[in-house]
Amino acid sequence: MTKKKKKIYKKKGNVVKDLTKNIYKVLKEDNKKSFNYKQIADKLKIADTDGKNQIIKKLAELTVNKKIKEIDRGKFQLNIDKKYSIGILDVTSTGNAYFLTDDYEDDIFIPNINIGKGMHNDTVKVYVYKRKNGKKYEADVVEILERAKTEFVGVLQKNKKNNFGFVIADNNKMYADIFVSENKMNGAEDGDKVQVKIIDWPKNSKNPFGKITTVLGKPGDHNTEMHAILLEYDLPFEFEKEIEAAAEKLPIEITKEEISKRRDMRKDLTFTIDPKDAKDFDDALSFTKLENGNYEIGIHIADVSHYLAPKTILDDEAYKRATSVYLVDRVVPMLPEMLSNGVCSLRPKEEKLTFSAVFELNEKAQIISEWFGKTVTYSDQRFAYEEGQYLIEENQKLIVKKQDNSKFINPFQAGNAELKSKIPADISITDSAYDVAPEIVEAILKLDILAKILRKKRMKDGAISFDRVEVKFNLDKAANPVGVFFKESKDANKLIEEFMLLANRKVAEFIGFSEGKATNKTFIYRVHDEPNVDKLASLQSMIHKFGYKINTDTKETTSESLNQLLSDVHGKAEANMIETLTIRTMSKAVYTTQNTGHYGLAFDYYSHFTSPIRRYPDVMTHRLLQHYLDGGDTPKAAKYEEQSKHSSNREELASKAERSSIKYMQVKYMQDHKEAIFEGVITGVTEWGIYVEISSNKCEGMVRIRDIKSDYYIFDEKQYAVVGQSTKKRYQLGDDVKIQVKKADLERKHLDFNLIEN
Repeated sequence: MTKKKKKIYKKKGNVVKDLTKNIYKVLKEDNKKSFNYKQIADKLKIADTDGKNQIIKKLAELTVNKKIKEIDRGKFQLNIDKKYSIGILDVTSTGNAYFLTDDYEDDIFIPNINIGKGMHNDTVKVYVYKRKNGKKYEADVVEILERAKTEFVGVLQKNKKNNFGFVIADNNKMYADIFVSENKMNGAEDGDKVQVKIIDWPKNSKNPFGKITTVLGKPGDHNTEMHAILLEYDLPFEFEKEIEAAAEKLPIEITKEEISKRRDMRKDLTFTIDPKDAKDFDDALSFTKLENGNYEIGIHIADVSHYLAPKTILDDEAYKRATSVYLVDRVVPMLPEMLSNGVCSLRPKEEKLTFSAVFELNEKAQIISEWFGKTVTYSDQRFAYEEGQYLIEENQKLIVKKQDNSKFINPFQAGNAELKSKIPADISITDSAYDVAPEIVEAILKLDILAKILRKKRMKDGAISFDRVEVKFNLDKAANPVGVFFKESKDANKLIEEFMLLANRKVAEFIGFSEGKATNKTFIYRVHDEPNVDKLASLQSMIHKFGYKINTDTKETTSESLNQLLSDVHGKAEANMIETLTIRTMSKAVYTTQNTGHYGLAFDYYSHFTSPIRRYPDVMTHRLLQHYLDGGDTPKAAKYEEQSKHSSNREELASKAERSSIKYMQVKYMQDHKEAIFEGVITGVTEWGIYVEISSNKCEGMVRIRDIKSDYYIFDEKQYAVVGQSTKKRYQLGDDVKIQVKKADLERKHLDFNLIEN
């Protein structure tokens, strides 16, 4: 639980990372001495003017907030109370906690008896003191300054005699059951899954008092559990009637007047490639061969900002949600269906208002020119990824056979029984695919070639290739999982990905970088920090057990060796575990007005422009881009930074909800397979058990040490293993084992396994 020190990578024009913490570190080295900004810059090895200006601004900010004091003109000292500090409470599933603050280099342990009434992620004031050994700090919570969360999902247990009950929260970090009096039960029955809001926590009570706001249904019911997942992460599962009504009232006709304000690209060859079950198409590609031999490629994005006016009920709701949520069996959209699946969706054979990035590329995928602006487009064709992939593969076969590749084929061509008979059964072909024009086939194949050149360059520049296999479920009509399959990103997916990345990067560069330097214009960037060096060291130790290694000497060798690692493990039993561990070394990508570049993509400038139907930051990007295209001055960054943080937080909650829904479906699927024996790989080892991932479906569960009957097993932390005391039998990270389901607990979303011993 200790915070790890980050490597600071400084680049002229970029934000200096961890500046607050590192200023504290300098001032703490000798807290009786004062330092000016030049001395601090020297100690932090910051030599450029931009970096020094950031130090000056940060010193002024910390002085205003009374974190430091200016004891003489331009000379600063720490001004923190050594006993009291303010920060965030991080409660663990054991009931203990850690205190997170910039005031101390490491997180501070808080035993559960000293948490007071603090809850996970609360902002708290603590009393800090040294442990008895005098080496490390501990803390007591003395005041709750701000609650992070007051609503929880759980199961009501009623006391029938005394007409009260307790809600036992699903969240394992909520250590106290919530007391509910009879008049606060909102009609809930014993055993119901409910949402409860904490309304009080009396001084002398061990339990908070609450009222039930929503009765979800009985635990185990499918819709009950899906709604519970959403509410646990403060994500709504439906729109209020007034929101739907406001969407229905929007004018949707595309008028001649509106078209006259835009670049008319309706005659350009245009198509979409999306998942076969998609209903909201927020991006399309256009393709035109130019007389000079180059190609004009348009990345066309739904112009959501045209319909979503600021300071309206629709915009407020979109901002509040900030993102669409993708659970296993449903999508909870950011926008009402009339917008997301209707007027904004770039459906085939319909004129649409779009915001576009248009590029002229040569055969080497080099950008000759670029244009950004509002357009009106017409999609000629809609492809599912499977159709696009089959089209690419069938034409690649012709090229490999050295046939005349100037003649492209439509493998779905209407009336061609021979071609039709070759289509694999698992490819669901839309009726329109049979009538694909030859020029669309040619466009897709050329775009595939250009995309591969762009991707190769990105990898050469240090991008990390996370081509993970996704776990998907076949669901019956009642949304029960009846099968598991793996979805892998192929050429058709990567084609779309590369051109979306191109648009996002070039939009960010267009606003943020001009004439060889940063513009300092307020904009919404998508940034991704470098991997944490200590986490990389931990990854190195883990993968060594499997015979792999990484080189972390420099930024370049780190990227190169991580890509090699991901390539080496691809398709192997340990792949999912190592890919997951590698992702955990990475920092989280976030939205911010402070550009620091995107490490994972190897871009100095990157934004999100291409998905405004499902991401609010893209709406903000569209508005700011148009503002600058209209010649507007840079607005103040504070409002946009606040909105960026909100969007990042909502995105993280949506991601957690998605993972919870996957875990729920995995447990539900395994309920019907308790008799089967599965092969798996050990993905984790702890003092209480070993985690095993089933190779055939990626479901993970635990074998508890006490359930391994052949011996008394002891945890060996250094070797990531449990070892039999008598037999010396070892079960180690990465070992292949066989298991059988012991218990599938839907409420806890947890699988217990029995180990099948040899």
